[in-house]
Amino acid sequence: MGYINYDSTGVLHIEDRALAHLKVVIATKLRRNESFTLSWRHLDDEPGGRSTIWLHPSIPLRFTFDEPEPPQLNAKWIEDLMHSANSSGGIQLVDEVAEVSDV
Repeated sequence: MGYINYDSTGVLHIEDRALAHLKVVIATKLRRNESFTLSWRHLDDEPGGRSTIWLHPSIPLRFTFDEPEPPQLNAKWIEDLMHSANSSGGIQLVDEVAEVSDV
């Protein structure tokens, strides 16, 4: 279970595979100097509900992974996350959908 440290005040705990995909989308948006929101549902061991944070290029952000090796990325999942990042609702942490082969 990795995490995102945000503005030295908040920590979002998230599974390493999902975090690796989020990192790609977040880094792409911030590299373009774009601000946006990130929303997620709380984990089962946390109080119920959901949270949203505002991400901006000037706010410190750190991704920390438990696993030393990065996972193989799913282009479809990145595309789905990027699509939500470009919407007015910001990034919604959606579940991974398996890539379909044309074979």
